[in-house]
Amino acid sequence: MSDPKPTFQDILKTALGDRLDPAAGNFIEMMSEDFVMEFPYARPGMPTRVEGRTNVLMHLAKVGQDVAVDSASDLVVHETKDPEVVILEFEGHGRSVRTGEPYEQRYISVIRARGGKIVHFKDYWNPIQGLKAQVGIAAVDAFILGGAAEAKGE
Repeated sequence: MSDPKPTFQDILKTALGDRLDPAAGNFIEMMSEDFVMEFPYARPGMPTRVEGRTNVLMHLAKVGQDVAVDSASDLVVHETKDPEVVILEFEGHGRSVRTGEPYEQRYISVIRARGGKIVHFKDYWNPIQGLKAQVGIAAVDAFILGGAAEAKGE
């Protein structure tokens, strides 16, 4: 029997360690009430900052209608001089809910935890990977590569 693949929650528990309340069993329970999540590379039309746990949950539920992340891997933890802040690198693996296309994403997340809860989460990711999952890898690659060929005069 193989070991189950680590989830996003597993990655957070490992990376944040004693910064988190050990009773927090999932991402929702890890969030403070005034939790803030930022998405600096969000596509046009998507928010770059969402404030408050309830609003973040509504946003993530909407995103979850498009992409399901089933597991995470390749965690690298970077400690900082600020004991509340940790920087994570990890990969997310999943699929598009609508198209079934694979979703493979590399994340860099800057996380601040205080009092056993995550208070701020800044999530850096490549929006093209999400687009590939939602629209299709072939369509996005054709658009990007076709656009590059046209720009070169080919």
